[in-house]
Amino acid sequence: MAESMRAIVISSFGGPEVLSYRDVPKPIPGADEVLIRVHAFGVNHAEMHMRRGEWDEWNPVTGLECVGTIESYPHPSSPDQAKRFPIGRKVAAVMGGLGRNRPGGYGEYVTVSSRNTIPLDTTLSWENLAALPEVYCTAWSCLFTVLDVKKGEKVLIRGATSTLGQAALHLAIDAGAIVTATTRREERFERLREMGASEAVREESGLFNKKKDETVRKFDKTLNLIGNRVLLESIALTRPGGRMLQAGWLGGLEPVKDFNPMVQMESGVHFSLFHSKVLGTPEFSLSDIPFQEIVRKIEQGKWDARPARVFEYRDIVNAHHALDSHDVGGKIVVKH
Repeated sequence: MAESMRAIVISSFGGPEVLSYRDVPKPIPGADEVLIRVHAFGVNHAEMHMRRGEWDEWNPVTGLECVGTIESYPHPSSPDQAKRFPIGRKVAAVMGGLGRNRPGGYGEYVTVSSRNTIPLDTTLSWENLAALPEVYCTAWSCLFTVLDVKKGEKVLIRGATSTLGQAALHLAIDAGAIVTATTRREERFERLREMGASEAVREESGLFNKKKDETVRKFDKTLNLIGNRVLLESIALTRPGGRMLQAGWLGGLEPVKDFNPMVQMESGVHFSLFHSKVLGTPEFSLSDIPFQEIVRKIEQGKWDARPARVFEYRDIVNAHHALDSHDVGGKIVVKH
């Protein structure tokens, strides 16, 4: 008889109350997959959309990321890989289909490809560590793999007080960029400046609208975390030869209507999209991300990346109520 485990399951589409606790089969690792005992996991906006039935893929046991310890690695791809993941090793796991086309981090155990698993040496608590994998791996990929941010460049981060925005701000400042950060709440301006932003600006449509006889402001690189609602405007704020990347949908999933590039786009601006589901693929390998170094800097107090709210495993409904409020101001974490 197959072993079972406890898991949080999307029982139907709807509000936080559709999340229930059930016994489900304990996953069995396949070729080059590790079995992880989950100690904590971050809660992501994608999981809210999955819970509502608004996402392209979803699994009843959702969860795009987790941190925990290696329970087993029965079919390693090589002896070197086996040495990387001994039983009991602390790890972070992110994407690789987690919570989308396979059960995710909301279970007591999870299997994931070794390509999507990062071995770690750290003294951070499980809840503090759980706030990091998805946002910092995504932020690093956005800034350095796609936008190719360099020292001295002028960078605009729209939605900078989101969890991804804060991670991107830390990393961009650390790389020597000159960052303008936006937020819809003026009471958070001082926080952004304390984090190193050279300028904090209220997030709104018509950002930096030019006045009569004034030149439109331009940035070398723009990271748009608001989404389709300000996509065209974000392209317009990027200089010819610069890059604009959309990697968030804080403003909702409504598509851009009547988009006419010939009329609405200037020549020479590079526009890209990044979705964190590609983390761990050959094109966006986790081994390229200095995640251990990032964790070490946070351990040493260089950046404050603590979760804004921590919930117990039995309290997932309230964790999702907090997620739905869009008012937490940082990462939500659930711990076992």
